[in-house]
Amino acid sequence: MKYQRILLKLSGEALMGEQNFGIDPAVVNMIADQVKEIRGLGVEVGLVIGGGNIFRGVSGATKGIDRVTGDHMGMLATMINALALQDALEKKGVQTRVMSGIEMPRVAESYIRRRAMRHMEKGRVVIFGAGTGNPYFSTDTAAALRASEICAQVVMKATNVDGVYTADPKKDPTATMYEHITFQEVLAKNLKVMDAAAIALCRENKLPILVFNMMKPGGLVAAVNGACEGTLVN
Repeated sequence: MKYQRILLKLSGEALMGEQNFGIDPAVVNMIADQVKEIRGLGVEVGLVIGGGNIFRGVSGATKGIDRVTGDHMGMLATMINALALQDALEKKGVQTRVMSGIEMPRVAESYIRRRAMRHMEKGRVVIFGAGTGNPYFSTDTAAALRASEICAQVVMKATNVDGVYTADPKKDPTATMYEHITFQEVLAKNLKVMDAAAIALCRENKLPILVFNMMKPGGLVAAVNGACEGTLVN
């Protein structure tokens, strides 16, 4: 494997499938199958998942909900997704732990860096829920932070397109994909790879980001092998 320890970042919207809201069990199972496959190859996996399929704090704030309250609601949404994915993985025989950035001991372990690393060393998939545990920080930033803390070799940003494009390829047929781009170019061109705080944190810690299409069969395996189409940001 090109990468032995990864942080996989999934959007909450990815779990919707063709639905307009909520969780599509078929998509959750597809993701679990791919994670199980790379875990079987010996890759240590940390995972951060968003909550946009249920609630987004930023959009809630535009509708009159207090921003801090909205962000806390979003953190709870990520925990719902994390528990759904944990259930799917464990039904496939993959030992999984959910660790939460906010304390909820009856539901998940509280995040402790050393414990998280120990779980991964023992072969368990660790799902980091509730973002950073703080309002005003996205799950993109949580992914960059947790990846840095657990000494991951790469942040893998799973999407439904092949990589980062010059424009939205669904709207602009002339859009071309970058095979490689620097952190500075991402910020200067305002490319929607991850939010600016996450990009800055990855740049500071020399942590590359691989944007790839996880919806393709075998996409995650190809990514950890360094053999997938995608965009490398470093």
